[in-house]
Amino acid sequence: MGETATRTLALLSLLQTRSDWSGADLAHRLGVSDRTIRNDITRLRELGYPVDAARGPGGRYRLGVGAKLPPLLLDDEEAVAVAVGLRAATGVAGVEETSARALAKLEQVLPDRLRRKLTALVRATTAGPVNTDSNVEDPEVDATVLEAISLAIRDHDGLRCDYRDEPIELEPHHLVAWQRRWYLVARDPRRDAWAPYRVDWLRLKTPGGRRFVPAEFPGDLTEFVVREVARTGWAVHARIRVDAAPEEVLARINPAVGTVESHPDGGSVLVTGGDSLEVVAVWISMLGMPFHVTEPPALVEHVRELAERYAGALPVTRTAR
Repeated sequence: MGETATRTLALLSLLQTRSDWSGADLAHRLGVSDRTIRNDITRLRELGYPVDAARGPGGRYRLGVGAKLPPLLLDDEEAVAVAVGLRAATGVAGVEETSARALAKLEQVLPDRLRRKLTALVRATTAGPVNTDSNVEDPEVDATVLEAISLAIRDHDGLRCDYRDEPIELEPHHLVAWQRRWYLVARDPRRDAWAPYRVDWLRLKTPGGRRFVPAEFPGDLTEFVVREVARTGWAVHARIRVDAAPEEVLARINPAVGTVESHPDGGSVLVTGGDSLEVVAVWISMLGMPFHVTEPPALVEHVRELAERYAGALPVTRTAR
């Protein structure tokens, strides 16, 4: 009886790793006959697991969709990987507590050898600060909002929402996670224009918008988000005149910082932004090139304050008499 139960669990584990199995493949993997596989499939069904079968030589089997979540069987490497991933889960409101509960359940049933392996891994590693590029806290996005948007994308349902307090209806296309922010790439049908929308700035309305026929996105999603966020997606936006050719500036910046344009009088214009004046000031100071700040006025004033602060930090040079 113990051997049968062990083999049945092994069969369930195989069915969970692939969407479709032939009876011959299952029999070969478990070292039993086709008849034994059929008997074990029957036993799984009696236990409440929805195993679908297709007729044919040896039969084909797949784990169907049931009314409840069956126990999930993981091998050693998968269990440790899931535990590490749950420990690292951050940044989405409503998920932290759920992740902690799932992690507690997983660690409770881990064999002692795997628990020791996980403990050793956790003790031997240290995560750096979650956000090293801003003095502004990372925005939290409610998991239910991401779920609602993803379902609207799947079903081609429009979204009625307020975006930065402005009412808008969107045709959602794709979600992109970048720079610890979530962006929805969507089309505004009124203007026939595509744009990335920060999900933490979206306030969804009920009921949603009208169903739509999805349009093909014109270009590369990631490149589009990086470019447009630099232009419109930050809380602070700036255009910085740089005394260097565009190719020189491009060679010095990370694409996440912004985009570079040629200036008609020579040099370049760096279009950049950030979630605070401090972030923008740090980025442009790291160029290592002469630059001129003219807008926005708040950034001009902040750079002036920084210049005075740095000048005051220098030792006083005494002139010889």
